Order: sequence, then C-alpha cells, then structure tokens
Amino acid sequence: MASEQFGVAVHCTTVMSNHHHLVVTDTRGELPNFLRELHRNIALGVKVLRKWEGNVWDGDKTSVVALRTDQAVVEKIGYCIANPVTAGAVPRARLWPGICVQPQQLGRWTWTGKRPDAYFDQLNPQWPEVATLKLTLPSVAFTDALLRENVASEVAHLEAEAHRIMESKGWNFLGIAKVLAASPYDRATSWEPIRSRNPTFAVGRDQREAFIEGAIALRDFRRSYRAALAAWRAAMRDVLFPAGTWFMRWGHGASVAPS
Repeated sequence: MASEQFGVAVHCTTVMSNHHHLVVTDTRGELPNFLRELHRNIALGVKVLRKWEGNVWDGDKTSVVALRTDQAVVEKIGYCIANPVTAGAVPRARLWPGICVQPQQLGRWTWTGKRPDAYFDQLNPQWPEVATLKLTLPSVAFTDALLRENVASEVAHLEAEAHRIMESKGWNFLGIAKVLAASPYDRATSWEPIRSRNPTFAVGRDQREAFIEGAIALRDFRRSYRAALAAWRAAMRDVLFPAGTWFMRWGHGASVAPS
C-alpha cells in the first residue's frame, strides 16, 4: 500500500469516474512520492484493463492544497464527500455507487480490496493478495464526534447548494443507473473552462487573519527558495533551503531547514 510505504495517513477519499479526491496527512514529508506511486499504478492498471494507449491522467500538476485551519479541514472533507452531488451525478453523496467515505465513517472505516488481475503480477510478493486501508482522523482542536458532526453539516450545505444550482438551470441529476451504465470509453463533448487558479493552501470561510498569515508564509517561502536555488546554481552546496522544500532534498541531497 502506497499510504503505508510513504507514511501518508488517509482521512477521507472519494473516487469519481475520472478523478479522485483525498484528504491526508503527510507524516514523513513524502507526499510527492506517494502521489507518484499511486497515480502511476492506477494509470498502468487502467491502461492494461481498458487496452488504452496514451495518458490516463491529464497533463496538469496534481492539485495539492495545504489545510492551515480546522475550518479548512472540515470544508475540504465535506467537499471531498459531496463531490458526486456537486458534479451532478447523484442527489445525495451516500448514493454514489463508488467509493465515497461518509461523515459517520471518518476514523472508523476500513476498506479491504483484492489484488486486481490486470497489470499487478500475481506472483510478485510486492503485490499482496489483499490490501487494507484504514481511515484515520485528522488532527483538529475538537472532539471526534464534533468533527463528524461539522463535516455532516458541511456536506448537507454543499448538497443543498448543488440542488439549488441544478434546479436553477433546469438540470436533473444523472442517477445511479446511468452512472453505472456509462461506458469508460466515452468522452465528454462539452467544453469545460480551464481553472484560473490552482491554490496551494486553504483556510476556510471567514478566516481572514489565517489567510493573511498563509499568504505571508507562502511569499516568504518562495523568496527564500529562490535565493537558495540561486546560491545552489552558483555551486554553493552548503546552502540551506527553507522548510517544505522537497525535490532539492530528495533529488539532489540539498540541506533543508527543519519544519
């Protein structure tokens, strides 16, 4: 399991037809390695299973958002869970026929899956016959019960907003039957606007001070990183990169300040 291999604690996940959402804690600073391995194995397995050529994932960088407040954690877990509804697939998140962790399952849910027949070598001990993923709870300042309650309220809010939008446009939810009947070989024909922003952190609603702190921290990191990189390119190998630097540490053995 990639989560065990790279020390990534999984709190919530929803797997949609062509993408997935995760809320995790990177306990060892190896999230890029985790994402690389996860997405690589999914892509190769899908290519073999579906007999596809070319890319499975799009060419954009994986969206990784640091959650700087408890409010952000609640909102992003709610967003993860409500995604099948906000996407117009099903009217309630609990009806999604794929993997979609529900609020009451946070920190309680354990998923066990058998090794797929496609791509994964049945004789290679690297791929066990059965793998288990146990959800853990994120570190927040309130109780487990209150976390689940707050997430449930956020999901209800997002579902209500999705219903309002669908009704205003005269649209209907696709429904379970049509979701299950959809062909994996079909492609969308409508145009989707390109994202104008790819945020790197979130603080949640009504968290202005936390947002300012996050923006200042990001600005300072980028300034320090650029200075350290310039020194590295000038052959100063003892330069110290700011905390949070990943590739220079893993790829080149550069020194990085402790978190």
